[in-house]
Amino acid sequence: MKNLWKEKIVNNEKTVGMFVNIGSESAMEVAAMSDMDYVIIDTEHGPFDVESTAAMIRAIELHQGTTLVRVKDSHRNSILKMLDVGAKGIVIPQVHSVQQAQEIVSYGKYYPVGERGFAFARGAGYGHADHAKAGMASYMATCNRECLLIPQCETKGALEHIEEIAALEGIDGIFIGPFDLSIALDIPGQFDQPAFQQAVRRIKKACDDAGKFCMIYCRDVAFARRWMDEGFLHPTVSCDYVYFYNALNQAVADILTPPRE
Repeated sequence: MKNLWKEKIVNNEKTVGMFVNIGSESAMEVAAMSDMDYVIIDTEHGPFDVESTAAMIRAIELHQGTTLVRVKDSHRNSILKMLDVGAKGIVIPQVHSVQQAQEIVSYGKYYPVGERGFAFARGAGYGHADHAKAGMASYMATCNRECLLIPQCETKGALEHIEEIAALEGIDGIFIGPFDLSIALDIPGQFDQPAFQQAVRRIKKACDDAGKFCMIYCRDVAFARRWMDEGFLHPTVSCDYVYFYNALNQAVADILTPPRE
């Protein structure tokens, strides 16, 4: 098992992904054929659960795409089941403390890093994938290396302890949720405020100091370019329903606008 997106991160390449909120197996197959480096299936705000997520992961894997899943919460079953069905990374919302981050590692990493429950589930090819057949110790080491745990920093508690959270063994990166972070800072949606920008830079520095990657959600291309200029190499830009809506409207506008002579 190889996480091709992680390989790009290690090579310091820029990557772009999106959230999936209205996806289907066919839509995800097309997404995997596109130039997107990864998708994040959103089970926090989207309607999906384990079975529908597993079906979309299968479709994405047909074209060697990388699937991350934003789980609905930080509970053990939410993390464990999505890893078992083949997610290459887990984005965890509403993290408030170092203890909670430690629990996430416990649930999401195998021995000796964590206490993930052992099973040869779908992500292991039901025991027939090469990394599963290599032996128990090798299988666990592969999963710990290739399956990424990415807590979100979007709460006051996470921001106050971000240096400790980012430095934890087993935490692979941090995902910044700008909307909830701005709410936590009492400046909802005011992304140009110094307090918000200082918070984002603090999170990025904590990741850099810990040798971890840092992601940020970007509502549009301009927001993504603004933060990429500050060293954010892995923006998650918008989501499937926004692209779908905008493409439909653009098509109508192109059709109805008379060509220039």
